[in-house]
Amino acid sequence: MKAWLNHAGDTINQWTFEEVETPTPGEGQAMIRVQAAALNPVDYKATKNPAWTYPHIPGVDLTGIVEQVGENVTEVEPGDRVAIHTNLQKNGAFAEYAVVDARALAKIPDAVSFTEAAAILCAGMTAYEAIVQKMNTTGKETILIHAGAGGVGGIGIQLAKRLGLSVATTASTENHDWVKKLGADLAIDYKKENVTEAIRNWTNGRGADLIFNTVGRDEATADFGRLAFSGQLAFIAGGPDQSVVKPFTLSPSVHEVALAAAYASEDDRAIRNLGHMANELLKLVAAKELDPLVTEEIPAADIVKGLQRLSERHVRGKIIATF
Repeated sequence: MKAWLNHAGDTINQWTFEEVETPTPGEGQAMIRVQAAALNPVDYKATKNPAWTYPHIPGVDLTGIVEQVGENVTEVEPGDRVAIHTNLQKNGAFAEYAVVDARALAKIPDAVSFTEAAAILCAGMTAYEAIVQKMNTTGKETILIHAGAGGVGGIGIQLAKRLGLSVATTASTENHDWVKKLGADLAIDYKKENVTEAIRNWTNGRGADLIFNTVGRDEATADFGRLAFSGQLAFIAGGPDQSVVKPFTLSPSVHEVALAAAYASEDDRAIRNLGHMANELLKLVAAKELDPLVTEEIPAADIVKGLQRLSERHVRGKIIATF
């Protein structure tokens, strides 16, 4: 089979696309004939891992058709159309065939394409875990979602609107029409505007009830200045410095969101929850209640070129590679 190979913790421009041996599934695993793979920031950021044996096949999101199953697999059978956010510790999605943990698989509804299903995995599941599973949205009114033009932010905006929340998001001016089309009530140009002042003005000085930070530690720390009393802050790219908050003043709740940690925990319920989240998102896509935000399809041979553009942080929605 053809696969992209990272030979020794190399940067993405040193990866090669070449022939390798086709894997076979072990106990609890399924072998998938890959049809589509989503490109994600983690793919170009996480190029080294002590758990990997090189050459390593990168990629964390794939969809395809079950070819074989190993022993004690009851979740799927050959011929099923499936989607999965894979284990970052193992060989991944950028190949014609992949072996995956069957517990985390989701079956793709007939009304959903392989490309659409690939787009809602890492990005959609991250947003779903943060906003639907971890945050308590009961009685809440406002949410700030950073980087709304990206995959995670774009799905997050749609999920938040489904929950009846008013949504503010950060995005460059050229993306304001895009994020408002997704449902954002307020778009803030983080390059030109003071985000904290904008949120305070939007909420009449109170601050946002909820904040979903997809940017990094420094911005997450700054979010404490944008948070309402007893508000909730979820983050994916570096936790905030909580020492900046004086005890018994703001009373915030802080949530770490890390899909890869489910596999690392080896907790059966956590791993199966990955499949559950994917299933719930696929139902929404099938019902036309969620736009998976596919903005570009590329051939598998162009994955590195796609990741290079993604790393420049000017891509709207999701780039999907097809096999």
